[in-house]
This record gives sequence, structure tokens and C-alpha cells, in this order.
Amino acid sequence: MRWEKKTLGDISIKIQTGPFGSQLHQSDYSEFGTPVVMPKNLINGKISEESIARVSKNYVDRLSRHKIEIGDILYSRRGDVGRCAFTTAREKDWLCGTGCLKITINREIANPQFIFYQLQKAETVGWVINHAVGSTMLNLNTSILSNVPIELPKIEVQNKIVDILSDYDNLIENNLKQIKLLEEAAKRLYKEWFVDLHFPGYKYVKIDVDGVPKGWIKTGILDNDLFCLSKSRVKPFNGEKQYYATADVTNTYFATNGEFISYDNKPSRAQFEPKLNSVWFARMSNSYKIIGFTKANKNRLDKTVLSSGFCGFETSRKDWGFVYCTISSNYFNSEKDRYATGATQVSLTNEGLKKIKVLIPSDEIIEQFGELVNPIVDKIVYLYEYNISLQEARDRLLPKLMSGEIEV
Repeated sequence: MRWEKKTLGDISIKIQTGPFGSQLHQSDYSEFGTPVVMPKNLINGKISEESIARVSKNYVDRLSRHKIEIGDILYSRRGDVGRCAFTTAREKDWLCGTGCLKITINREIANPQFIFYQLQKAETVGWVINHAVGSTMLNLNTSILSNVPIELPKIEVQNKIVDILSDYDNLIENNLKQIKLLEEAAKRLYKEWFVDLHFPGYKYVKIDVDGVPKGWIKTGILDNDLFCLSKSRVKPFNGEKQYYATADVTNTYFATNGEFISYDNKPSRAQFEPKLNSVWFARMSNSYKIIGFTKANKNRLDKTVLSSGFCGFETSRKDWGFVYCTISSNYFNSEKDRYATGATQVSLTNEGLKKIKVLIPSDEIIEQFGELVNPIVDKIVYLYEYNISLQEARDRLLPKLMSGEIEV
């Protein structure tokens, strides 16, 4: 089968940059309004709403030429220039932000999603990086993107390939929706028991003037046996492991495959090896990321190294669910931000961590909570691991379909 050689410019209606800094200032962003997509929001081919910037309607009207349409492809304009994302109905009429480039494909020539898959080929990513400009930080422009080589089969073939690959993407997306429901269920249960204090038998338990039920204690998070600070530094190892920084995590899962490292080229003692039944969170202020290691992702333990941007607690299986839900609670995140310090990078030190107080229930209540919530969180972890397997299978299939090695 013959595939035509084109460039991205040949098959695009327009390739344009997002608004310049003079058009949209940092002070223009607000807590509510229309989302503005920045490079940091382009994660794993999708757009993440985590910490997304927003602007009011008058800015949207003024910057209407930067509105996103379904099927647009967004690129990071500087830094990690291989990073791009495909836009869906959810992002329609959002704004392409400063630091991004927006590509609108001519649908009479090409299926936009097929072109997005083409742009994810290793050869294409390499081409973009090699042709980016800048010595200290790589930069893209409309001219470079216009010249990106594209191999184009007939539109019928494009559509068939999109159907195959999107089956993987849809299954991953459905798993993410299920994960969100499970996370909400675990948070509701935690709030009901330990914030509203409607735990089993609460009607028969006396509450003291400080709001602490009889048999419970309120104490510093490091002043008890439940929250044991992990100090498991990396030990010498043979072969390679996967190194994860906080940037590789979105919400409560690994959004990327991390970086493969050997002990020889990453000897820093500032890295951690997670253990079974441990919970890790990002130290940085306003970064609400948490990773749990349980029996559902036990296979990952021996090959994982976490950066010093994480802080972890080791606990027992019985107590794991309570520790996990406490660290992922709104209360802990607000306390983490409250005690975070630093001039350039605001983050929670161990000294700051000592100041956080937590409510420790009776052993019986913790065990009962674990019996209910541990299976929920296990399912969350399992689905994330399953998604990683799906992503890897899709990534293996993509170049074979994109090169015509596998005919459809």
C-alpha cells in the first residue's frame, strides 16, 4: 500500500501560537472561568485540568481566535517540545494558552486523530526535537511544525487505524472514570467517619470539648506508631529501574513511564525505594499528588525509585487504607500547604511535617475502616496498573500501524 509523503503544513488549515504574554498576563488568571491550556497541562496525549489556569468571559471574547475546537492538536512551544495533546468535546471553546501552539487539521484531507497518532511516532517526536531551536531551552515555532513530515494513506485507511488505536484509548478513559468514582467513594467514607464523626457506634461514644471521641487521640503526625516516616534510601542495584519524579504523577497514578536509570548514573542518596503498604505524597505546595503501594502493584516495587520530591509513610496492611485516605484528604493537603516553606520552591520539610496534627481513631475503628476501604483502593491501584499495560500495548502497536507494517 502506497502512503503519500506530506508535511503537517500541507494538511493543516492553520498552525498558530497561543496568545503572547502581552495579551494575557499572570494577573489575568482567576479561580473560575474558562480553562486556559498551558504546556504543563499536556499530559500523556490528553489535557489535564489539574492546576489549570482560568480566565473570565471578557478575556475569552478578546482572545476568541485562540479558542480550541474539537480535534485540534496542541503542542508545547518550549521546553519539552515533543509534548502534545489531542482535544475532545470537553475542551471545545477553552483557550490555547501562552506557551502552546495550536494545529487545526483539514478534515477533507486527513483524520485529525490519525495525524495526532502520527505525531506520537518515535521518529516524528525525534524530528521535532532535532529541528527545535535554542541552546539552553528548545523552542518550536509555526514554521518548524509546518515542516513536520507526515505519511498519509487513504482516508479510509486512516479511519480504520484510528478505530483500532482509539479502542485502547477509550478503554483507558473508561477505567479513569471508574477510578474517579472509586476515589470519590473512599473520600466520602473517610469524611463520614473521621470528619463528620459518624463512625460505627458513634452514638454511644462520648465526644470531649476538643471534638475528640473517647478512645481516640489528636497528635502530631510523626508522634505515633501509625504514620512511620519512610527512610528507605536507594541501595546499590544491578540493571535498570524506573525513576519517577513528581512530574511523572497525576493525581494518584503514574502518568508516564518515568526514566530508566542504573545505579551508576543515578547514585544520589536523595532517592527512595518504596516498600509494600507505603503511601507517598509530593512535598511541593499546591501539588496534590499521592502514590500508594499495595498488593495490586506489588510487581512495581522492585523496579521503582522515587525522587526526593516525595515523602512517604510505611504502615501495615491493616492500617494502610486509613493512612492513604488521611494523606489524600483535603485537610492534610491544606495543612501541608500551610506549613510548606522555601524561597524559590515552596515545599514541606520534615520540620514542617512535624507540625501537622492528625486524629487517630481506636484500633477497632481503623481495622473496620480498612476492611471497607482497602478493597476500594486496591481496585484503584489495579485499574491504574491495567491502564499502564494498555498504554504500553497501544504504544507497541502504534508505530507498526503508522508505518503500514500492519495493514488494515
